[in-house]
Amino acid sequence: MKKLLWVVALVFAAQSAWAWGQTGHRVIGELAQRHLSKKAAKEVKKILGDEDLAGASNWFDFIKSDSKYDHTHCWHYATIPDGKTYAEVEKDSCGDIIEAIARFKKTLASETATLEEKKFALRGLVHMMGDVHQPLHVGNGTDRGANDVKVEWFWRKSNLHRVWDSGIIDKQQLSYTEYANKLDHYTKAEKKQWQNDNIDDWVKENISYRPAIYNIGNGKLSYRYIYEHLDTLEGQLRKGGMRLAATLNTIFG
Repeated sequence: MKKLLWVVALVFAAQSAWAWGQTGHRVIGELAQRHLSKKAAKEVKKILGDEDLAGASNWFDFIKSDSKYDHTHCWHYATIPDGKTYAEVEKDSCGDIIEAIARFKKTLASETATLEEKKFALRGLVHMMGDVHQPLHVGNGTDRGANDVKVEWFWRKSNLHRVWDSGIIDKQQLSYTEYANKLDHYTKAEKKQWQNDNIDDWVKENISYRPAIYNIGNGKLSYRYIYEHLDTLEGQLRKGGMRLAATLNTIFG
């Protein structure tokens, strides 16, 4: 029994740092899959086989249980203190989410990379494109992306990072395909802007959301917090899906 409780505790602790939770990542993957060009869809199929982008989206979280992938943990986030830009901050020697996305894109565009290398890169790109659209994965450097900000979420102990990973999404009680159906509506202006934005724009967006995200009053969060932030959160899911599709369409032509 003690061993079982220890394993459960480890799993729970690991999940507290997962971006979007499984549902959010799959929503972004599903949205992107729907907006791939024919050529990009064909190339994705070559690389992933029967696995689609939604299915691939959580692989980089699942491998956190394997110590041989410990070196990938730092790829899920970047630290940019208030008042700084990514160009101004000291970079982590093991990499970060911005560096990882650029590296995965390079591998996928390579004519010499192996199929296994491209599969690893595609799974990584899908996941990190999701992570970079969860605002707290661009952290301020003081509280581990708000993991250290303790709150009550519907009268249960939690932290602010977990609320944004999965708390708000799970309260909608939608499957990832139902959520994708809800969000799969893009104006021509949105498509044009979001397809042309670069990763610096994405990072600036995240930083701009921080003041509102951290405005938690006494830390007892429930329906009001959802009401105040659901549009932002769902906007990030929509942007993530469209930008991932645009990235893959550009890579694969």
